[in-house]
Amino acid sequence: MAESLVTLEAIRAAAARIRGIAVQTPLVHAPFPGVAGEVWLKAESLQPIGAFKIRGAANKILQLTPEEIQRGVITYSSGNHAQGVAYAARAVGAKAVIVMPSNAPAIKRAATLALGAEVVEVGPASSERLAKAEELVRAHGYVVVPPYDDIDIITGQATCGLEIADALPDVDLVLAPVSGGGLLSGIAAAIKQTCPHAKVFGVEPELAGDTAESFRKGSVVEWPAEQTSQTIADGLRTQSVGACNFAHLQAFVDGIVTVTEGEIRSAMRAIATTARLVAEPSGAVAAAALLFHAGELPSYRKAVAVVSGGNVALELLAEVLTETAS
Repeated sequence: MAESLVTLEAIRAAAARIRGIAVQTPLVHAPFPGVAGEVWLKAESLQPIGAFKIRGAANKILQLTPEEIQRGVITYSSGNHAQGVAYAARAVGAKAVIVMPSNAPAIKRAATLALGAEVVEVGPASSERLAKAEELVRAHGYVVVPPYDDIDIITGQATCGLEIADALPDVDLVLAPVSGGGLLSGIAAAIKQTCPHAKVFGVEPELAGDTAESFRKGSVVEWPAEQTSQTIADGLRTQSVGACNFAHLQAFVDGIVTVTEGEIRSAMRAIATTARLVAEPSGAVAAAALLFHAGELPSYRKAVAVVSGGNVALELLAEVLTETAS
């Protein structure tokens, strides 16, 4: 199995490759009241597309041949990966086609269109997105840029972990959201190969806890779209973790915690008021674990929670920031 896992050499090469498209995001100190230890937030919400997904998409697309660029690229995404692919494709002059679910946030659909991509809409299930993408590949010959289950995507996302390790080499605990598993598997690979003393945990909504169940059972399980689509964290509604991603989780991740919808909303408020960052629901789950599930996490002196994105509709943000915690 080891030969199929992301290496530190490959991660460093990816970091050099995507420089100029993705940015090196800061660690923002977040003195959350009542939280033991020091906490920093990895502000991936400050990427050009407002989310970490630009890393993996750029790493994949920048390795395409001229012939592949001429054919154009396609992906299937609820929003942030769509924008990452559209942004990187525009940078190399490739056509981008995005298969999106009907329940994708309007703000993410609009941003994808603004980047010049063509959007094809299907139903809410991740399996529907994949099926439509495969149909369009057969018809038009597009090159697929998978959202997470791909070694180049994982390697690109791993550059986020490399930046954490470089900025805070004595970090004890790193937490990242997980759904398909691209970000968590990449970050874990980078952290464990640079800071082997550090613990790495994934965080997932209770309503879309398929990866947590898979991790406990030791094999991939799939949850129905009707279940996972109930969470406010629209970027974490994938029905099952990817196979390549799961291999990385088993090799490098120490545990997975699930959080409630109320905890996600509270974490969005805490991030805004404490660190002055805007987090979309998916981007707030890692902080929610620190705030509400300390008993399920190892003790630490220095922790980093990844704010994976900040692409949230203004109406939802206003609602969450002004509500009273229940």
